[in-house]
Amino acid sequence: MIRHRERHLVQRIGWMRAAVLGANDGIVSTASLIVGVAAANSSRSAILLTGIAGLVAGAMSMAAGEYVSVSTQSDTEKADRDRETRELAEEPESERRELAAIYRSRGLDAALSLQVADQLMAHDALGAHLRDELGINEMLVARPVQAAFASAGSFALGAILPVLMALIFSGARLVEAVTAASLVLLALLGAIGARTGGASIWRGAVRVTFWGALAMGATALIGKLAGTQL
Repeated sequence: MIRHRERHLVQRIGWMRAAVLGANDGIVSTASLIVGVAAANSSRSAILLTGIAGLVAGAMSMAAGEYVSVSTQSDTEKADRDRETRELAEEPESERRELAAIYRSRGLDAALSLQVADQLMAHDALGAHLRDELGINEMLVARPVQAAFASAGSFALGAILPVLMALIFSGARLVEAVTAASLVLLALLGAIGARTGGASIWRGAVRVTFWGALAMGATALIGKLAGTQL
């Protein structure tokens, strides 16, 4: 018998979603802050301080938000797991019929559905009910700490580029450098995220770049208007 281990894209979805979201937000929010402050004719020290503060605050915010969000999902999964464990202990026959009914709805006849339910429950009753009744799969189980670190780390990595551009360039060249470098990195990030998820590379690159350009354009306009009033 030939055995091989299959690695499906869905196995990556937990950390991948958090990492892509974090990096994208790091680039867009930090670059937009820098561009907006620079457009208001602020000093270089103020621009750098804005970028660094945005990096640190954004990374912490992403970590906290992702942790709270995924923890809520994890708590819900745990509550469902506990309830299902209790029901299996108190009403095993009712749970057997419930599982068999699920398989009947998927096309099995009554006898075969009961046979499948019996065999799966004999092997792993809780796992069968979590998977087929509640849709809770071990591959997709919520991992709050992993998601928090992935979001914070990727945000910081994304935000580093605009901050470095602010360190290297000054004046009008700073806005151009931050905008150009950020858009290129956003396009690359969108393409990588799409490729990793098995989607269209071009579509992923275009949609991320569009929203990034829109955000930077909006903050640049606000900064310019604010600068003329100060």
